[in-house]
Amino acid sequence: MSRPTDGARLAVLIDADNARAQHLERLLAEIAKYGTAGVRRAYGDWTSSQLGSWKKELLEHSVQPIQQFSYTSGKNATDSALIIDAMDLLHAGNLDGFCLVSSDSDFTRLAARIREQGLTVYGFGERKTPKPFVAACDTFIYVENLEPPAAPAAASSKPALKRDDTLDRLLAEAVDAAAGDDGWANLGAVGSNLSRLASDFDSRTWGYSKLKDLVQAHPSYQVQSRPGGDGKSSSTYAKLRQPGKRGSARQ
Repeated sequence: MSRPTDGARLAVLIDADNARAQHLERLLAEIAKYGTAGVRRAYGDWTSSQLGSWKKELLEHSVQPIQQFSYTSGKNATDSALIIDAMDLLHAGNLDGFCLVSSDSDFTRLAARIREQGLTVYGFGERKTPKPFVAACDTFIYVENLEPPAAPAAASSKPALKRDDTLDRLLAEAVDAAAGDDGWANLGAVGSNLSRLASDFDSRTWGYSKLKDLVQAHPSYQVQSRPGGDGKSSSTYAKLRQPGKRGSARQ
């Protein structure tokens, strides 16, 4: 996944009509990996009983509720209010990126517009999120991946890597683009390539918290660590076991 510079200033804009309060704590913890969420706003009709579960979460995490009445049945005034505020914040020029929390495709153009200004866009939504909105973000994170993993049957066991043609294709392209003449690719470069190839790439989708663990579990790749010179930390590299042939993932 893409990472801005340390200390990046972020605005978190939440479509409360289209997001779940239960994800807020883990969502903010994830956002903290990318920068500081100086602006935290949640949009919705807070007079509605449907948003009652948000009150406690908003107070505990210092998120400002923005009231937006539904003027007309069938029209989403909440989306319009969020978009207007986002454009005001964008033109103020005080931010490095936006975190848009919704599974609604109505924010696709907003994400694209923010990126056109050179700012980073992180999207957060459920797996049902339409692909156009996912693709419009620099990085898109499925909230299901933020759920704590279920305890394995045995303490030493790891999730089996199931065959996935999409994963095979993405890894093959990312490794090939980063590989040197010897076929070895720095895993950091591989991760950057994966983010460019698919904004929603996340090793947690396949049950692994880190890219290194995912690649190690894939039978088509070998992984090795190389010590860094001049006191630098070691680096991890990956290589296709059989150049020109893609192995299948474990069943």
